[in-house]
Amino acid sequence: MSTILAIDLGGTRFRAGVADLGDPVAVRAVGEWAAPQTLAAFMELLRQQLSAHRATRLGLGIPGLAQGTVCRWVPNLGYLDGLDLAAELPGVSVGLGNDAQFALLAEVSAGSAKGLEDAILLAIGTGIGSSVLAGGRIVAGNGGAACSFGWAVADLNDPGEDRSGWLERQASGRALDAAAQSIGLADGATLVRAARGRDAAAVDALRPPMQALGTALAGAVALLAPEAIIFAGGVAASLDVLRPLLLPALHRQLPPHLRAIDIRPGQFGPQAGLVGAAFAGAYGPNWRNGHG
Repeated sequence: MSTILAIDLGGTRFRAGVADLGDPVAVRAVGEWAAPQTLAAFMELLRQQLSAHRATRLGLGIPGLAQGTVCRWVPNLGYLDGLDLAAELPGVSVGLGNDAQFALLAEVSAGSAKGLEDAILLAIGTGIGSSVLAGGRIVAGNGGAACSFGWAVADLNDPGEDRSGWLERQASGRALDAAAQSIGLADGATLVRAARGRDAAAVDALRPPMQALGTALAGAVALLAPEAIIFAGGVAASLDVLRPLLLPALHRQLPPHLRAIDIRPGQFGPQAGLVGAAFAGAYGPNWRNGHG
């Protein structure tokens, strides 16, 4: 049976797992390294892992834009821009995609979005990753750039940036870290724990980023009318704290018939990207057509 090498590549970490073609959900983590800083180092590590596990299929999730088997734009790993993995790895079936889209692929194939036709997934980390399921299909858009929700904006006076969007600057992991430090706490995770313990200052510090998130989400819900919003990655475990803080802003900007939107955690948590990469490796270059 063919072996799949699944890679969840972030701006700082390169995580690898392997799975059998017949059971991608059972991906097994095999290692984690600092993200390579040059193309040569990246390809050396990738080929090393393919060889070590005798893998003939590759699923690679990247923190940027992909089109087919080509990396189009990877802001934190610019050396990948323009890389065609199929050309570099002859004989290997390549499933390449955005990491948030792969998280949604995992949830659609075997997790919290299984059976849904329309959903939004958010992965809040250093930035804000997002993906959309519409009519049972994971949306790509022109050049793979659809659903870059971190660039949503609800401030007419925002000057904009080239590398991060308004919503990322308001509600991403680094924004939560800044909110925590403003009241003397170490980071966003500590802030969420304090809010869970009913610390009033922590709750108040979380309100502005969650108000920004809820307001921006309302626009996406109004546009797409999804059945559910799924929070993926590590933030899924914080939804008990974050949901009550973002709902007032979300509901305020929606008509009554859309306010019952289901907000749920993803099933795979921090493993979603790796599981999705395994499914993409199983489905191959046309992975968008293979799920469901």
